[in-house]
Amino acid sequence: MWNEESIHTLVERQRRFFRSGATLDVDWRFRQLEKLKQAVLVHRADLERALAADLGRSPLEAYFCDIGSLLLEINETMRGLRRWARPETHLSGLHAFPSLVTKVYKMPYGVSLIISPYNFPILLSLGVLTASIAGGNTAVIKASSKSPHCTALLDEILSTCFTGEYVQVVDGGHDVADLCLAERFDKIFYTGSPRVGTHVLEAAARNLTPTALELGGETGNWSIVRADADLKDAARKIAFFKALNSGQICIDINQVAVAEEVAEDFVRELKAAFERQLGPDPLQNPEYPRLITRAAYEKCAATAERYRSRIIYGGAGDAERLRYAPTILYPIDRDEEIVQRELFNPLLPVVPYPDREIDALLDTIAGREHGLALYLFTRNVRWAKRVLQTQQYGGGCINEVCLHMMVRGVPFNGVGHSGMGAYHGEWGFREFTHPSAVLIGSTRLNLPLREHPYGGAGGKAKRFFIDLFER
Repeated sequence: MWNEESIHTLVERQRRFFRSGATLDVDWRFRQLEKLKQAVLVHRADLERALAADLGRSPLEAYFCDIGSLLLEINETMRGLRRWARPETHLSGLHAFPSLVTKVYKMPYGVSLIISPYNFPILLSLGVLTASIAGGNTAVIKASSKSPHCTALLDEILSTCFTGEYVQVVDGGHDVADLCLAERFDKIFYTGSPRVGTHVLEAAARNLTPTALELGGETGNWSIVRADADLKDAARKIAFFKALNSGQICIDINQVAVAEEVAEDFVRELKAAFERQLGPDPLQNPEYPRLITRAAYEKCAATAERYRSRIIYGGAGDAERLRYAPTILYPIDRDEEIVQRELFNPLLPVVPYPDREIDALLDTIAGREHGLALYLFTRNVRWAKRVLQTQQYGGGCINEVCLHMMVRGVPFNGVGHSGMGAYHGEWGFREFTHPSAVLIGSTRLNLPLREHPYGGAGGKAKRFFIDLFER
């Protein structure tokens, strides 16, 4: 069991290790990433079993969402690390003459704290660890107590790869997380809810610790289906995404707004898509995941009961196995309570709106807390691009769902109540390093332009040259 003393001792051990300079060597970091990759490959079957035990994931879903995505992240980082870590060289400018060269060094922060969630317990712990390693930091991973099989396996895997003074998994509940937050870390990366994100940021502020937050969004992520959309294609992709991990995804569709002119047709296609993918009874499909805890199940079931009269598909649960079927709620008004909070379950409110009033709908969305994702389905790609360049959200797709977070070279991030900071690939390296500008001075040919005295004839000459150089 972790307590205040053991966590403090751990942080101090990692700080001493960091100050030894071992993590500064880029080739050394590369070798640690190789170790991590090989450990994931060796333990693939174990990871799949742990994800099944905690979340009811099928092996394919476990690999696609957590393990395979993690390997892509590690591979991208290994390919780019040496280039990203290379110091930049800049000309200092005439005003700095004769000191002509300035370097920008990408420096690690030091001891990092990674607080990972239960919904993607492998990707959202080891994926962030990949960025921390690339940046040259040590890491304490506070893994979720809600996914105990994955947390135990993470501890086992990482303890075979790394010493605790470099990387250490810490298990336990919120009390242990608070003990970690009471320590002085050099970088904090938290993934989870906005409510807890506020708590993390408050704790970080006590030590002015640089912090990245990846949050789900206070009022959830919207999908909009315009009247001109390919309804079958949209329904197919939305059904896939809502069933994935039983809706427990930070970038999942929280509610879908559908042009009322095509709403009935869309709902019919959505029902058919769920049935094609999961069969007539999703609760009997062994590939359909479960909700993480009894509390999560009961919250989902209670919400469904409040809207029982508007359930047009699904609405059934299996309390023993913590499964709740994908459930369509229709029609739902855009101002109802259910579409003003993140659901994090397989309930899907469908909000009809007049297609001619799309601007009013966008104003409603913009007036709420910024989502982590925004998904638009329309044949008018030009309109969609314009919207996605004017709304505030983390990331999104046009005529697609979720795949933007798997694209190499692009950031994954939120804004406001959906987060701050960014990672994946080079963006993760940047998140776990700070750029230090160092001017290399010269001891010869120094001109006294910046020095006193500033008056008299000499001052006029200095003023002339400074004005010339700093325009």
